[in-house]
Amino acid sequence: QVQLVESGGGLVQAGGSLRLSCAASGRTFSGYAMGWFRQAPGKEREFVAAITWSGGYTYYADSVKGRFTISRDNAKSTQYLQMNSLKPGDTAVYYCAANIRASNIRSEYDYWGQGTQVTVSS
Repeated sequence: QVQLVESGGGLVQAGGSLRLSCAASGRTFSGYAMGWFRQAPGKEREFVAAITWSGGYTYYADSVKGRFTISRDNAKSTQYLQMNSLKPGDTAVYYCAANIRASNIRSEYDYWGQGTQVTVSS
């Protein structure tokens, strides 16, 4: 079992920045690829970014490429999502997830956090 706890969400104006964190406990964090997904009201949960267990490869949704950066610190069992140039369309609940391999497919992830709200005002 892996337990995931997100933090860092909040209210920010358009153009601003936020950094989300996801702290993991339980099984060895470095053995898992990690991902971020988001869900806006009335919409499906969608892929945002993923990172391999080593941090050597990262993947992004087209909608966030160039604005968001995923990273991880295996020594701290924590992954991050740096979000810059935020837009109102980025407003959603952001979820951290763990999987044996980096993927953009929601159903492939075994473990999920409870989510953190990000609200971007215009």
